[in-house]
Amino acid sequence: MDISVSGGTLAIVLGLILAAMVGLIFFMRKVYANRTEKALSGAYNEEDAENTSYIANRAKYESLDVFGLSSTFFNFGLALAVGLSLLAFGWTQYEKAIYIPDGALELEEEIEVEPPRTAEPPPPPPPPPPPVIEEVPEEELIEEDPPEFEDMSVDEETVMEAPPEVVEEKAPPPPPPPPPPPPAPEVEEIFKVVEQMPLFPGCDDLGSYAEKKACADKKMLEFIYGNIKYPAIARENGVEGMAVVSFVVEKDGTVTDAKVVRNPGAKTGEEALRVVNLMNSKGLKWTPGKQGGRNVRVQFNLPVKFKLE
Repeated sequence: MDISVSGGTLAIVLGLILAAMVGLIFFMRKVYANRTEKALSGAYNEEDAENTSYIANRAKYESLDVFGLSSTFFNFGLALAVGLSLLAFGWTQYEKAIYIPDGALELEEEIEVEPPRTAEPPPPPPPPPPPVIEEVPEEELIEEDPPEFEDMSVDEETVMEAPPEVVEEKAPPPPPPPPPPPPAPEVEEIFKVVEQMPLFPGCDDLGSYAEKKACADKKMLEFIYGNIKYPAIARENGVEGMAVVSFVVEKDGTVTDAKVVRNPGAKTGEEALRVVNLMNSKGLKWTPGKQGGRNVRVQFNLPVKFKLE
């Protein structure tokens, strides 16, 4: 037996049961109050005189014995407990319907996005400054007296002294050449279109790629529009439009380099970017794209439409 009860229905039933219990309590109090008043007025004196079984009874008057209905109230409470248990098991919480606009994944025009570069080469060093040519002033010619003649003749008695030895100073060795610059890091190519595009998680158990893609697109739209919050400033000013968020699905399924490439304004683009970054916060990993049988990095452009209901 399938019993499905919404939260509102359950609240109504519990309210009715509570009202019935309060009404029953007041009704039984009124009944026993009337019986007590009747007993105290002497209506049972003759009956008490003829019937001697009151000595064994708990109450003086049989009609006022509250234990006489104990089995009835026990059965009533048991039935009430079973009914409440069935209602508790049948309580069903329905998920809030997610509004997904028509053509949510259709882009109005091609969005040209420059692929992000992971590392840029360092700029070349500046050229050396040109040499400065200094003008040499003309030296004035100073007339000097001619040197005196010294007699350099040598005879047999002249003692010749050996010239002093000239010690040549060795030049220091040249400094070692600078180490070569490190090789530039390899920048992996980011694809825009591949054989198998990345898929939102949750549909890996399906068969063909077409079935997985249809399921993944549906789950992705449910995630986006289920977590999107229309900005208050956009709602107050009636701003509608389509924001486009570009991001890269890495080879491990994570989302990186998310940025807004189209922004209708009034905080709509920032809200779309927040929901995209929420994927990593919740640990959602895409099925990476494939090209030639290997996982590759793929750029994904996601349109998010903002429309006031």
